[in-house]
Amino acid sequence: MADTVLFDLFGVIARQQSPSGQELLVATASVSASAFWQPYWALRMPYDRGEVTGSGYWRQVAAALGTTFDDHQIAHLIAADIASWSAIDDDMVALVEQTAASGRRIALLSNIPEELAAHYEQHHRWLKHFDVVAFSCRTGHTKPDLDAYRWCCQTLDLAPERILFVDDRAENIQAAEAIGMRTHLFTGPTQARQAITEPDPVPRRR
Repeated sequence: MADTVLFDLFGVIARQQSPSGQELLVATASVSASAFWQPYWALRMPYDRGEVTGSGYWRQVAAALGTTFDDHQIAHLIAADIASWSAIDDDMVALVEQTAASGRRIALLSNIPEELAAHYEQHHRWLKHFDVVAFSCRTGHTKPDLDAYRWCCQTLDLAPERILFVDDRAENIQAAEAIGMRTHLFTGPTQARQAITEPDPVPRRR
């Protein structure tokens, strides 16, 4: 059994972006949905890595859309973006707390911008259970960049094979396997609990 469980945040402990939140973002931007999402995602990684601020990110999105957002609109976009990613899975929070209470070390690895990271730190006390919190906006590394996983290994002072990584995206799982981590592709709390409590399979090398 792996010494440490390394959890993803969004799509595992926290919900994916909500449809109502997506609608509010598009309405706040005052553009069509078909135009909005391409620059939102295309420009996201530097924001997640902390290379630009929230204001800088939304000004880049506006430029890509051929429009401008004033400071008031940007503040509302940042707030709407945070709200759209704020729902959590109570069953997974319980599993995190139970895993920590069992004596296992746990860590968190998430692609997340600073404003959203600060929101989670302010509103979610369960974050205190994690021995290491690897927020991309502070480490400078985003999944599936291999350096994101190496950063966790170095900070935890563990060889990759002693870590079980739980994520809902196949490309992130494949990257973790590439450096030797044990992995579980998340499909729900029941399966995650089983993967965490039962002996792990030998990791596949790629």
